[in-house]
Amino acid sequence: MHCVLVDTCGWVAVIEAGINIDHALLECAGTKQLAILPKIVSELESLNDRKLMIQMLLSKAIMLDEPEDAGKHTDDQLLAIASDKKWPILTVDTELKRRLSQSNLSWIEVSGRSHLRLIE
Repeated sequence: MHCVLVDTCGWVAVIEAGINIDHALLECAGTKQLAILPKIVSELESLNDRKLMIQMLLSKAIMLDEPEDAGKHTDDQLLAIASDKKWPILTVDTELKRRLSQSNLSWIEVSGRSHLRLIE
């Protein structure tokens, strides 16, 4: 199954832009299946001053186990999974996108605060 991994800042950007995630993902990636790590949920919950629709994310996403050999940092874990599965990561994090580019991995970003764009 092809999924899109969700980074915390990517989900925040989607919510703040008011993007219909299902429609936008189908358009740019050909799938609307999301995958998340427990650390992403924790990070979103720590941003409790925002309405980030965490329950909606949990209802749409597959919860993955943290990769054992990837370290404790969320970006390292996302990179390990993306590398293994060849799944794009939904992110707006500049440093994570740089690391993805160096590894020849793809990502999905919010573009123009109105739609998603797949970078391969």
